Amino acid sequence: MFEDTERMDTATPEITATQITQVLDLESKSAGPKPTTSLLKRRSPLTDPQQQLQTLNAVPLKGDRGDFDKRLQQHGWPTLQPAKLEIFQINIGKLCNMTCRHCHVDAGPDRSEVMSRKTVDACLQALDHTTAHTVDITGGAPELNPHFRYLVDECVKRGKHVIDRCNLTVLLIPSLRDLPEWLAERGVEVVCSLPHYRKSSTDSQRGDGTFEKSIEALRRLNATGYGQGDPNRRLTLMSNPVGAFLAGSQVKMEQEWKAGLLKNHGITFDRLIALNNMPISRYLEWLEQSGNLERYMEVLVNSFNPDTIAGLMCRNTLSVSWDGRLFDCDFNQMLELAAQLPNGQPATIHDFHPDLLAQREIVTARHCFGCTAGAGSSCGGSIE
Repeated sequence: MFEDTERMDTATPEITATQITQVLDLESKSAGPKPTTSLLKRRSPLTDPQQQLQTLNAVPLKGDRGDFDKRLQQHGWPTLQPAKLEIFQINIGKLCNMTCRHCHVDAGPDRSEVMSRKTVDACLQALDHTTAHTVDITGGAPELNPHFRYLVDECVKRGKHVIDRCNLTVLLIPSLRDLPEWLAERGVEVVCSLPHYRKSSTDSQRGDGTFEKSIEALRRLNATGYGQGDPNRRLTLMSNPVGAFLAGSQVKMEQEWKAGLLKNHGITFDRLIALNNMPISRYLEWLEQSGNLERYMEVLVNSFNPDTIAGLMCRNTLSVSWDGRLFDCDFNQMLELAAQLPNGQPATIHDFHPDLLAQREIVTARHCFGCTAGAGSSCGGSIE
């Protein structure tokens, strides 16, 4: 299926997410663990981004502590504006073989949003007019988009550093088992989600069987040269807390994980990045249902660290949604907080204005405390 579609021209009918799901049997447990279902499938009120924002704004927090913009202003940032664009992040769809409890994308096998070839080409054209040195490809499971390999190849041709944000279990789908070798040949950095190096913590968040499948996928990546110190075959693990607390020390966690995975499973990796969980989407639902929402928001607000502001990912990153709309970051994308151009025009990849984008003010809301808490949090790990 993917062998044919990666060479599609724009006149070829698009393959839909439903067709991909049916062909790869993504609804089955064998395709990937599914401890829950998407908010969309359950028709949860939190499917509406406005409902998520209202839920966060309704959390009682004393004084101005819960006003993110005022906190910025108190520390010399009257507005938050972009720095030089370094990372071009492309979310190529919400389709995924897994349905994890913490997912801020609300991804799953039932999500039909998949980036078209036309929009992929528009991303590449826009990329040519930016200073970005890195293309960060995410999803869902980005590997399920039929244009994933085409996009990677085109970015590599342009001399860009390419990141594939991988959930690991997708590499075990039969038609995708060649991906470790394919990615290695192109020097793609693989950033893999793994909440913990112990089975119980990982499975509690991502579903029973996730850890064993993840270990198998990591062994496949190691076998192709990933995680051995080769800068062209960089293997990065990404951890987020299993609970309502901040990520731990990234340096200490990396040391502990390297020792634990090597001793117990013979697995090596190059670096670990730690992210705070963002209080949106399915993680927001968990916070509400577990009675942790107010406490977690207090933790984020009380841990506000002004030293993280200059390094926030929204300042050096541009986020492109599956349908080509532009956002300041991946989290704003999920909340439908679109990037605001100074001339009032909609910011889309199909009408790309790099000069205007450089003059925009970054859109913020209460969820942004997740990126400024403690050592800070971004798609590249801690900020400090």
